[in-house]
Amino acid sequence: MKSCVSTAMSVAVLAAGLAFSSQSHATVFAAWQVVGVPFGDTLNARKYPSNASQKQAAYPNGTVLQMTGRCTGGVNLLDIARQPQWKQRQAIRYRWCEVWHDPAQNGHFVAGWVYGKYIAPY
Repeated sequence: MKSCVSTAMSVAVLAAGLAFSSQSHATVFAAWQVVGVPFGDTLNARKYPSNASQKQAAYPNGTVLQMTGRCTGGVNLLDIARQPQWKQRQAIRYRWCEVWHDPAQNGHFVAGWVYGKYIAPY
C-alpha cells in the first residue's frame, strides 16, 4: 500500500512538471522590431496570417514588438534565437509571425500576425 501511494505521488509530481514545462514557450516573448517598411508606410498586424485578413493595428519602423515565437511553416523564433541575425531574418522572410499586442491601447492584449519580411531581432 505504501509503495502504491509513493508511486502515485511520483506520477503526480512528474505530470505536473511536464505540464508546466510544455507551457514554457507560451509565456516567453521574443523582442523583434519593425524594419524595412517604406518611408511613410507602416507594418500591418492582422488577425490571421494573410494579407486579406482584418487589420488590427499598424506599426512604423523602429517599433519593438512582443513576438510569441510562432511563425507559419513551423518556424519558432525562440528556436532560432542563437543564430546570426541575418540567418534569423532569412528563416522568416516569407512567413507570417505571431505578435502579442494591444491594438486599442486599452490593456486588452490579443494575438495578431505580421509579415516576417518587415521584422528583425531587437
